Amino acid sequence: MNPLLIFLLLFVGVPLVELYFLIKVGAQIGAFPTIFLTIFTALLGGWMVRAQGFATLSRVREAMDRGEAPAFEMMEGAVLLICGLLLLLPGFVTDVVGFIFLVPPLRRWLLTVGLQGGGVMGPTGSNGERSPPQRETRVIEGEFRREDEKD
Repeated sequence: MNPLLIFLLLFVGVPLVELYFLIKVGAQIGAFPTIFLTIFTALLGGWMVRAQGFATLSRVREAMDRGEAPAFEMMEGAVLLICGLLLLLPGFVTDVVGFIFLVPPLRRWLLTVGLQGGGVMGPTGSNGERSPPQRETRVIEGEFRREDEKD
């Protein structure tokens, strides 16, 4: 897809859609309740992102203590950052998308599907856990002898 089209959709299309819904909601419930609702969703979303960010940080530390690379948890942290940005933007469409990604099982599922679709991650097991990457076993045959041993 053309990067210019993506830029146009993000920076022109999204604000226009947000403005449309703000006007529609404002016409139904009034201007002040609409402003209050917009501020309330930003505050609630910020609080939820903060709480889930600390939980994700805790999982990162646990993974590092076990000697594992916390790659999936870091991806979750990046998604939480995007959620926070979406929830701070005024509007209802970005709030809905931000709140959808704040549901932990849904966020993990969407991340897993996205990573598998991009070929970054292999399929998951039957219980939803990530399966370790399958590596090809490589055997190199040869002979050796120690130089410090006497014959």
